[in-house]
Formats: sequence, structure tokens, C-alpha cells
Amino acid sequence: MTGRILIADGVPTNRIVLRVRLSSAYYEVAQAGSGAEALQVARRERPDLVIAATDLPDTDGETLCRKLRGTAGLSDTPVILLHPAPDRATRLRLLAAGADDVLARPVDELALLARLRNLLRARHAEDELRLREDTRRALGLAEPPRAFERPARIALVPVQADIPLRPALVTLHARQPHRFEILDPEQALRDGPTPPEVMVIADTGSRPGAGLSLLTQLRGGPKSRRAALFYATRPDCRSAATSALDLGADDVLAEGFDPEELMLRLPRQIARKRSADRLRDTMRSGLRAAVTDPLTGLHNRRYALPHLARLAERAARQHREHALILLDLDHFKQINDRHGHAGGDAVLVEVARRLTEGLRMADLVARIGGEEFLVALADTDAPRALRTAERLRARIADLAIDVSGCGDLVPVSASLGVALASRARQETSEELFVRADRALYSAKRAGRNRVVMADAPPVAAPAELVPDLPRAASARP
Repeated sequence: MTGRILIADGVPTNRIVLRVRLSSAYYEVAQAGSGAEALQVARRERPDLVIAATDLPDTDGETLCRKLRGTAGLSDTPVILLHPAPDRATRLRLLAAGADDVLARPVDELALLARLRNLLRARHAEDELRLREDTRRALGLAEPPRAFERPARIALVPVQADIPLRPALVTLHARQPHRFEILDPEQALRDGPTPPEVMVIADTGSRPGAGLSLLTQLRGGPKSRRAALFYATRPDCRSAATSALDLGADDVLAEGFDPEELMLRLPRQIARKRSADRLRDTMRSGLRAAVTDPLTGLHNRRYALPHLARLAERAARQHREHALILLDLDHFKQINDRHGHAGGDAVLVEVARRLTEGLRMADLVARIGGEEFLVALADTDAPRALRTAERLRARIADLAIDVSGCGDLVPVSASLGVALASRARQETSEELFVRADRALYSAKRAGRNRVVMADAPPVAAPAELVPDLPRAASARP
């Protein structure tokens, strides 16, 4: 099933006919014969959408809509009200009560199904947003509520020159805090640095349906596709409104461009658009957090290894050399034991800063373990890689940090292993990493605070050093 729909109507025949139509479209349908029963079923079944008659035996559609909006868990449920002959005043009153749309009886099946698809898409997107917000709140990551929402930028886009919008613009400016402007179609399609949050396509001229092509282009544009899109058409062109919903319009003004109706429909669309923007921002922040070490601000292992693989692919394609340096701080456990983890963190932050300042913009430096760092050097031969590694070693060896603020300076040194991926050597980025790791281990065994090149003759450990025990996979001495 594509959605659960509650039908509330006091006439059994009306409910049956509508249930058959919706069931054939693969919707799951529940029924109620009165307003009280509709509220009871809605609280129990939590439908995705409610379709209600405005002339229920025990209440009217306006009252039912207000009660649904005031019920916990149902306040965001889309509501379509069916009226025998809604005039403009009735439609505006019902929209003001919280209805998402008001349709006339007998119901146009195509228009109803198009509106159902439109509202259920929006409902499912809102449910996803709510789920993500609940997860972030459980993790303590929820943002504080916004005390003030800035006015939205809203563009009115007439698709023909014979569509006058100036009087409507005056009314909207006088009644709304938002910033309204009129754009021609070419201006609307032009992706500026800050596109409008809402675009209202006014297709009420002498050639109805001309705005559907513009709607499609706006929905597919790199930036305009993020906007909330309204489509306004003439009352005698309802098929265009139906098509607009399936082409991606967020809402339609099927009775013409009515500023009063637009003002009633705008708040929900602006809220949905901004919720979606916040979700995208949250996802981008989450992606940054997933590939960034929170202590040092460097990239982490999750980012560094795929980057190294891409660097190897590009170097092979362009017949260039590149190098990898693995760096491990010496006796870091002793720093933690003597000065606590806060002292160790201060050392890591300063080392990260010195590594970053000692490299080119094109080079990558990442923290890939507790005290282990990776440096990827693009377009680098063996002599340059060794010089860079030695410069980094010296920058760290010059480092002494007062971690306690009492003049107790902590000396720091590092061991580095360097591996060169030459044009003649056919190897993967994983194999390059293994060679650099072996070189780093050789530097450790040779006395630490030194640089060792992979595949260089082994350097004997100083006699005064006790041979290192085999390393654990997750740490080095």
C-alpha cells in the first residue's frame, strides 16, 4: 500500500464509491461516518491523510479540521475537505482552518489522485525530517529553537506578458512580511547566488498550460529545484493544475492567481522548504564530521585512505610520482601517563598545526590513529619526499609544550616512514601504505626521531636500546 487514508463522510454511498476508487489505486482505506468517529479512528490508526466531507452529521469540516490540527500526533496530517459547491469565501475559510485543499463534489478522480500523491510525498518527507530530528535530539545534537524566522524571498513569475501581477504584488507587500518580487521566466531560470525560496508560476494568461514547461525546468534546475514551487492556473484549466502536481509543483492555485489564497498556503510550503534545507545542512555537517578528526580538525582515516587511492589512480593516469609519509609520535604513552590525556591532546593539536603549516595546499595531512598521522604528497619524487619528511621531523623535534601552564615543558619527537610510488612500480595504494608502515617501524627500531625510506637498507638498532616487542595492530611504542 502507498498510504493509509481515512474517509469521513456521513453518506455511506459516498464513502463506498471513494473507497473503491482509492483501493483500486492501492491505498489502504479506513472509514468513519461522523466527525467523532473520524477523530477516534484517526487517533487509533494514525492515517497518512484524511479526506472529509464538510457536512458531517455531527460537525462541519471547519470544526473537524481544527480539532485534527489540535490533536497531538495528528496536527501535521494532511486534510482534504470535500464541499458540494465551494465558493471563494468558503474555500478561504476552510484553508484558514487548516485544510490542505478544498475540492468540489462530484470529485474529479484525476485531480484527487494527483493531489493525494502530492500531499503524501510531502508527508513522507516531513516524517523523514521528524525522524532525523528525533535521532539528533536523542544524541544531544538538536539545534535550539529559532527565536526568529527571517522573511522569505518569494518570486512571482508570469509566463506571459498579458498577466498583470502588480496589483497582487501591492496586496502581498501590504499583508505579508516576506519579500515579493516579479521575475520573468528567463530571470527565474537564471541561477543566482541566492535564488528565491518560493516561486509562484502565474499561468493565467491567454495560452493556458504554457507554464508547465517552465515548471519542469525550474524543478530540474541546479538551485531552483530546492525552491517551493506554486503553479497558478485559470479555473477553466483544471487539467493543467493536475498535471502541475505530477510535474513537481508543491502546491497549486487552481482558481486563478488569488493573493488571499496564496497567503494562506504560503506558511506551510515555506516551513517545509526550510525543514528540507536544515536536513541537507545537517547531512553536510554529518558528512564533514564523519571524515574529520574532532580534536585536530584534520581529515581522519575514513577520508585519507580513499583520497590516497584516488591520488594513486590519477598519478598512474598522468604518469606522475607521488609519496606517502606515515608519522608516529615517540613515547606518546609516557606523555599521557605523566601529563594526562589533556596534556596528550594539547601535543596532538600542536603537532597537527605544525604539520599543516609545513606542507603545500595540494598535500594531505590526516590523523589516522591515536598518535599516528598520514601525509600524502602529490607530484613528488624521492629526494623531495625525503626533504619534506625531514623538515616535518625537525619541526616536531623543535616542539616543547607547556601542557600544565607551570613551565613544565614536554619534549616531542616523531618517527617517519616514507614510501614512493614511482611510475615504474605497479602497486595499489594499500601496498604503498604497507611499505610506508614498514619504513616507519624501521625508524622506530633504529632509535626513533628519524626518517626511513622504504626499501632502503635496514638500519641497525642502537646497542643501548632494548629491542621493541612486536607491535600491536592498533598502537606503536
